[in-house]
Amino acid sequence: MEATPLSAAQVDALLAAIAGKRIAVVGDLMLDRYLIGVADRLSPEAPVPVVSVTERREALGGAANVAANVAAFGGNALLVGLVGNDAAGSALRSALGATGLNQAGVLTVAARPTTVKTRILARGQQLLRVDEETDAPVEGASLTELIRQTELAVDASDALVLEDYDKGVLVPGLIRAAITAATARKIPIVVDPKYRNFFGYGGATVFKPNRPELAAALGAAIDTDRLEALPALLQQVGAAHLLVTLGAEGMLLLERGGGMARIPAQSREVYDVSGAGDTVTAWLAGAVAAGAWMLDAVRLANLAAGVEVGKRGVAVVTPDEVRAAVR
Repeated sequence: MEATPLSAAQVDALLAAIAGKRIAVVGDLMLDRYLIGVADRLSPEAPVPVVSVTERREALGGAANVAANVAAFGGNALLVGLVGNDAAGSALRSALGATGLNQAGVLTVAARPTTVKTRILARGQQLLRVDEETDAPVEGASLTELIRQTELAVDASDALVLEDYDKGVLVPGLIRAAITAATARKIPIVVDPKYRNFFGYGGATVFKPNRPELAAALGAAIDTDRLEALPALLQQVGAAHLLVTLGAEGMLLLERGGGMARIPAQSREVYDVSGAGDTVTAWLAGAVAAGAWMLDAVRLANLAAGVEVGKRGVAVVTPDEVRAAVR
């Protein structure tokens, strides 16, 4: 079944419902850096372009970007994660502060560097990305404190997001503690998984892999016209709903019991897909926290993602932009 678009009245009602919702966002925090310039010659040292940088900017990435999107739609994000005791960690904290995000659950861990993704762009095209990070599993006192902060955040929230980028924060002990706390409070759980703990999120309300992540889990490419394996996968991951994001093909929603719906991508010019998955996660969490039907929550998140991909770099989406998109 192909889902019909939301009406303007339905969007208005959902936007009113998600405002003020409290979302615990637990996962890998990142700082996204952009070096933007002009590339009009090759280096004499190697056959690579020389970029003369004319603009530098920074943005919140990973779980921090999910939290920023929650704040942008009028929600209250309770963010849990960690940064290093370094210049990038200070920059990330400054960006969180500028967005008005509460940092009570953000730990500074001296032994780990802050995750930084630096993108180099020229003529509107990304030429290179440089990642500075460690993906070693967090452990010891840092893990104990992350679990404590997660339980505090969940106790004060209407929904839980687990945002996994395989950078070592969402280890099995933290995942189980978070899901146990959210289940006890009977609040919905939205999971954005990665490879390492793909099958460790049993009990989730919505399990939201993208196509490459799902293909890696199944060990085969995903043919969206032949979906016989997906109901079994839904049972294996132990979630109530499976939402597969398919890029230009939109999204596919399956529910336990056999229901299925295709949600077409919003038809608009795509400028940059960076951060679109974070936008989907945030808006989906806001809608399910407000008690929306799952299909309506997915359609609202799809609208928000359609706005985000029309922007340069990682960006947030506002209710006014979603209203404009549907109208």
